[in-house]
Amino acid sequence: MVTRRKKRFIAGAACPKCQEIDTMMLYLEQGVEKVECVSCGHTQSQTAEQVAKAGQGEVIGLFKPD
Repeated sequence: MVTRRKKRFIAGAACPKCQEIDTMMLYLEQGVEKVECVSCGHTQSQTAEQVAKAGQGEVIGLFKPD
């Protein structure tokens, strides 16, 4: 059985590698939040603990996919 990941695009986000806009998608994989550029394949990830820690600063809000 194949488990499908819910992927959501981040409107207005620019890829830190290729600088393309509206190409970043966010998804959760085994408790790790991942962001991937569909244009160049650049990826970044952070654990739920890192996400929660980031929310304690000047962040307005965090998007947490279901």
